[in-house]
Amino acid sequence: MAIAVLAVLVAMFLHLILTNAGFRWSFIFSSYAPGKRGVMFTEPVLEGLRGTLLLTVFSMLIGVGLGIVIAIMRLSPNKVLSTVAWAYTWFFRAAPRLVLAVIFGNLNILWTRIGFGLPFDEQIGKLFGIDNFDGQIFSIKSTDLLAGFVAGMIALGLSEAAYMAEIVRAGIQSIDTGQSEAAVALGMSRGQVLRRVVLPQAMRVIVPPTGNEVIAMVKDTSLVAYVPVTGELFFQLQQVEARTFVVLPCLVAALIWYLIICSVLMIIQFFVERHFGKGYGTAGRARQRLRDIQVEQGGRIT
Repeated sequence: MAIAVLAVLVAMFLHLILTNAGFRWSFIFSSYAPGKRGVMFTEPVLEGLRGTLLLTVFSMLIGVGLGIVIAIMRLSPNKVLSTVAWAYTWFFRAAPRLVLAVIFGNLNILWTRIGFGLPFDEQIGKLFGIDNFDGQIFSIKSTDLLAGFVAGMIALGLSEAAYMAEIVRAGIQSIDTGQSEAAVALGMSRGQVLRRVVLPQAMRVIVPPTGNEVIAMVKDTSLVAYVPVTGELFFQLQQVEARTFVVLPCLVAALIWYLIICSVLMIIQFFVERHFGKGYGTAGRARQRLRDIQVEQGGRIT
């Protein structure tokens, strides 16, 4: 009965998408205007696709790198470091990414320029009687930095770092502490123990949720259309929708692109998980048991 119900539902769905003229498949794939390609393959949309991929890569690089640092701080015996790491994860896990993206897109309201150098340089100049004293080594207009692509990338990256910190922390804590103690007894420093003993084993736990985070990041890049980031897939398709007043086909085109990207990432995730999962599972436990038997019997381990 379940199979029959599913078959009917699938048939109804296929009938809907293949026969309903509202989808306007020709508008999506072949031509949305005379002499032009389908909306999915127009140059602005392909530029937006490249922007989405770049935004995903850079945001995840920020998230993974900063997340590892935050996770190590969270596990530190130093109360100041662990408290700061906890506060960071609390804030960015609680703040919606759409709100963060819009806030970062408007942070240029707070500063005219953002730079690196002496703090309170104007006050220092007045103190020594120097007019127009500039103690900044490097500075840039806030409207150039905290706008568009960079603002969206920073917002998504900082938010992702909070989630990656929890993933990395869970992976590190999944490793038996006896291994770290044994490595320290062999003379390794804490950094060496982390790099050579803990993290390589923790990758088996870290990789699956990290793959899910990458896929989620691809979808969350659509939020930066409200910053706005013009070189982004969803934003470009919204612009086509605004020009042509064709709503549903543009949304379907965006959905198809996201499905393609995420499907490729899922395949990559499968092979990466299989690589880091070598030696684990039923076959891995069987091999480990065989080695244990060989050791018990005085045999050579192969």
